[in-house]
Order: sequence, then structure tokens, then C-alpha cells
Amino acid sequence: MTTATRVAADLPSQETMMTAFLEGDAAFDGVFVTGVRTTGIFCRPSCTARKPLPKNVEFFPSHSAALHSGYRPCKRCRPMDPPAGTPDWIRALMRDVEADPQRRWRDTDLRARDLAPERVRRWFRANHGMTFHAYARGIRLGQALGKIGRGDSSVTHAAMDAGFDSLSGFADAARRATGASPRAAGADDIIHFQRIDTPLGPMIAGAVDAGLCLLEFADRRALETQLDVLARRLGRPLVPGGHPWLAQIETELGEYFADDRRRFDVPLVIEGTPFQEEVWRALLTIDYGETRSYAEMAAQVGRPNAVRALGTANGANRLAIVIPCHRVIGANGALSGYGGGVWRKQRLLDLERGGFGF
Repeated sequence: MTTATRVAADLPSQETMMTAFLEGDAAFDGVFVTGVRTTGIFCRPSCTARKPLPKNVEFFPSHSAALHSGYRPCKRCRPMDPPAGTPDWIRALMRDVEADPQRRWRDTDLRARDLAPERVRRWFRANHGMTFHAYARGIRLGQALGKIGRGDSSVTHAAMDAGFDSLSGFADAARRATGASPRAAGADDIIHFQRIDTPLGPMIAGAVDAGLCLLEFADRRALETQLDVLARRLGRPLVPGGHPWLAQIETELGEYFADDRRRFDVPLVIEGTPFQEEVWRALLTIDYGETRSYAEMAAQVGRPNAVRALGTANGANRLAIVIPCHRVIGANGALSGYGGGVWRKQRLLDLERGGFGF
């Protein structure tokens, strides 16, 4: 079995990757690269060059894997350059929302920017789990509550500065989001979250003042459930916006994927059932580059007969990569189950074993 064939089995299916490449699907940029045998170059899935015959294509999980197989980077799509991540039109829109949080955005505002409201809505739902209008409202409310919590503003001034027409409207919005009055719902009662681009796709990170409480791949099917459970556990709403711990985890993830970091220093907020928390803390004892079986982990937490329950707790981990649930494998070495997809689990293990980098 060739390297490319073995790796392709760990990534999305051959059919999925071929379709993505032939259609120039930018959503797969960073997931794999494509080697073209007839030209000896490798490309991003979104490359706009003329598409080769499928029989002349092979797939690799990383730039280094393609380079080691004798391919050189395409001069058109420049796959060695950092991925574009968030589209420019989204970046510009988000900058404008954050620069003028009191603005009330309407579909007509989006059309005036030559943006289809449906396209904007789909992107925000896929990458933030909410519509654009909910995101803009969250920014308005979050900035106002932050000012109150820090003592920078009175409730009245915060409400007016955030563009609310009345104190009652502001109070209603705060109660819907937090279950408390604006004065009670200060900055300490908010889970700040934002999107972070990684070589394996976008992730959603969340933080409170005590530390990082969420790190999940944005396309995970159970993401919405995880967000609901987290909000209930902490008794706080999720509000889009920056936080020092989010900036730190973005930096540390970049170092991890560059193979320059083996331990994460950001403080963690671990909230679950007593058994879940015991399992998650046990996961933190698995060193970089090592793996353990589910049976070994069950024995470590003193529940040798609870392998199935341990697997469930492992899958409920809300801090992917940082709490390394990807380091738990089947007794026969099989990569069973991973919320972010088995192909991502393989890529993470390959990185940590000194195999294919990013």
C-alpha cells in the first residue's frame, strides 16, 4: 500500500475528495492536497487550474507528505501559503459589526454590500451556530453587559450606547440571553466565543474569566448540543466576542500544528458529571505522542468494566485537542470514533508521532 493510498483511507472518502477537487470546493482547503502525476505538482482543492483526469490524481494529508513523494507546489494556488480561513467578505462584515455594535443590521444592508442574505445566514450558521443577525445582536448585548460588569458604564448609558431604544428593551434582551437583569448579568456571566481557523478546519472556542471552556470543530454534528449543555452547566449565555484566553488558545494551537508545542498552558474550565470530569482529567495524563486503549483508561479511573461508559464520556469532551481524547484508541489499535471525524483523529496522531505535519 502506498503512502498516498494509506493516507487517503484516513481522510474523507476518495469519492468525496475527488468531487471536492473537481468542483474546486474551498471548504476542503487545509483538509488535503492533491498531487497531479502528469505535472508533478500538488494543489489546494480550490485550485483554478485546468483539472486533470481522475486517474492522474492522488491525495495527501499535508504539504510535507506531498513534498516527500516528489511533488512541488502549484504556482497558481500556492498551497504552501497559509489558508485563507475566513473569507474576506465575512472579515469585512464582522469588522464593521464590531466597529459599530449599536447598528441594527437588516437584509437590505447586506444587499447594499452585494451580499445575499441567505449566503451570509448559511455561513454564520455553519461556522458560528447562529444567524448573522443573532451574531450582531450578541455583539451589541455582549459589549453592553461587559461595560456594566467592569463598572465602566451605568445600565442606562450602556443600553443607549448599544443602540437599545429603551431600558425595558435592553432588560428584556438581557433576561432572554442570561436569565438575569442587566446589572446582574455582567461580564463575569458571559461565555465569550469566537471562530479559530486551523489546518484541520475551523473550530469554535469559548472562554470565561476562569479559563477556556470550549474548543470544538465547527462542523461537528453534536456542536449545538454541546453548546446547550455548556450554557446550562455554567449558567451563562454564549456571546460572540474576544477574550484573552481565546487569543492565547489561538496562539497555542498555531504552535501545536507547527509542531512547536506539546503541552497547552491555557487554563481550563472542566464542567461535567463527576465521572466525566474524572475521565477528562485522566485524558490530560496521556503524553504527547502516546496512546492508550479504552480499557486502559477505564482501569485508570477505577472502573475496569465501564469501557462503554468511558467511551461515552470521552466523546462528550468539549475541549478537543487540549484534552486529548484523540489519543484513546481501540485495543487492536483501530481509530474508533472521534467527534471531529476519524480522519482528523488520524491527522492529529500522525502529527504527534512525528509523521505528517502541517
